[in-house]
Parts: sequence; C-alpha cells; structure tokens
Amino acid sequence: MMRLLTFEQYLRYEKRASEHTIEAYLTDLRQFEDFLADQFEISSLGEASAPMIRSWLVQLIQAGIAERTVRRKLSTLKSLYKFMRLNGHIETNPTRAVLPPKLPKRLPTFVQESALENLFEHVEFGADFSGQRDRLLLELLYTLGLRRAELIKIEEAHIQFENKQILIFGKRRKQRLLPLLPEVETLILNYLKLKKEKFGETKNMHLLVTDKGSNLYPMFVYRKVKRYLEIVATQTNLSPHVLRHSFATHLLQRGADLQMVKELLGHASLAATQVYTHTNIEQLKRQYKTAHPRGGAENE
Repeated sequence: MMRLLTFEQYLRYEKRASEHTIEAYLTDLRQFEDFLADQFEISSLGEASAPMIRSWLVQLIQAGIAERTVRRKLSTLKSLYKFMRLNGHIETNPTRAVLPPKLPKRLPTFVQESALENLFEHVEFGADFSGQRDRLLLELLYTLGLRRAELIKIEEAHIQFENKQILIFGKRRKQRLLPLLPEVETLILNYLKLKKEKFGETKNMHLLVTDKGSNLYPMFVYRKVKRYLEIVATQTNLSPHVLRHSFATHLLQRGADLQMVKELLGHASLAATQVYTHTNIEQLKRQYKTAHPRGGAENE
C-alpha cells in the first residue's frame, strides 16, 4: 500500500509545494490516520470510505474546529485520494461523495471613512524617510485597495507618471493598471527623493523598503498598519486587508459601479466583490430604522 512518503515526494518535487504547505498536509493526514485507527481499527488510508471521512469531519466540528479549517483538511484528503486514484492505489476516490461544511457568512471588517480622514489629515507621520514611507504604505493600500503581497511587489518601474497609473501584479501574476490620485503621485515623488538621499543609487528596485533598505515583508506591513489604525479606529482586527475592505466599501457607499470595483480589486469573479454589497445593505437597514417614522428608537 502507498506510504505517505510517496505523496510527500509528489508534493515536493512535482507540485513544488512549500515546506509549510507540505507540513500542513502531512499533519492533516496523520490526524486522519489516527482517527481511522482509533475509531475503525483501520491502519491504511486507502481503506477509508466516504462515511468514515464524514464522521471525521463531524468530530472535528464538534471539537470546535473552525469550518474553514475543516474545509482545508478535507481539501488535503481530496488531494491525497485524487493522487492515489490516478496512480492506481485505489479504485474509487471516497472524497467525491463528501461535501465540505458550509462557511458562516462573515461581513468584511472596514474602517469608517471619517476615521481614515482623521488618519491622513491629522496624524503626524514625520517628514523623514521612515515617516513618509509609512504614510505612502497606508495611502497605497487604501487608495488602490491593494493586497499586502501586491504592495510588497511594487517596483519603481511599475509607476507610470506620464499616464498617472501604476502597474500591479496580483494573484497568479495577473496584471492590472490602477489610477494614481494626484495626492498619491506627489507622495511618491517626495518619498523617492528621500529614498535616494538615504540610500543613494541602489540595486533594490522595489518602491517601498525598510529603514535599512531591504524589501518589505508581510509582518512589517502588518505592524505598520496596525500601529497607525489603532490611533483612529476601535476594531480589534486591524490588518492590511481591512484597508482593502475599506476601499471597496467606501467606493460602493459613494455609488461606484460594482463591476468597476471588481476590476479595481482584481477579483476573478463578481461574486467575490458582491460581499461588499451586504455591508452596504446592513448600513441601509440601520439608516432606514433610524430615519423612518415607524422605525425609530421611540417605537421600540
């Protein structure tokens, strides 16, 4: 019977998966192996059936494991059994008859427009390189609705000053051109001047760099965003993605077309963008309840 080592080699050398991904897969599979041995006295993953897999998923959910995590574990099993089926280790794939648990609908967290106005108008960033770098980092995330990874990848050559545009590389290297606001263009020019004064001519062509001139990294961006947003916002989850959520939400609140917002965000489908309409519907409900003669607090 196939050993997990064979699947691990497939992940590493054929799929080119990262060490983190490989370890996550193997952890999930070992947990499922333990479950089969404990509950069904089965020593081989190839003997598992669809009901056994469903039983494991139910046990995970009852133990308080988040639905998203359970779905990921099922995805691991699907990858394994697809591999086993293609390589003749099993005749049928038991996961084909197993549906993933539904995810609870979560509205995206965003920061109010007034709070971000307060951040950019009244918070002191400092006129030196670090202060202007921090401000530009936040402005790019919010005014362009960027993902953190997209921000980190921006190079100086991606800025098209003549067209007032910036080239963004999204997921799977998908490109999109985004418009630069005049204020942001001015910030970039000032920042580039400070960058050159601090580091001179450098081989690092990334736009945003650390205080030592190195590439930005995810935790650096997260800490900067959290530090500044904590000054003006009360939410607990203040990640870089909150600024992306705020970008989309504020555009739709001001009447932007959903298809336009989709293109700006770089979403593959409109369904991914429609989650922001729910946020606006909830806001409309609150406004309606407050404003309507029979919906106000005096009628409660």
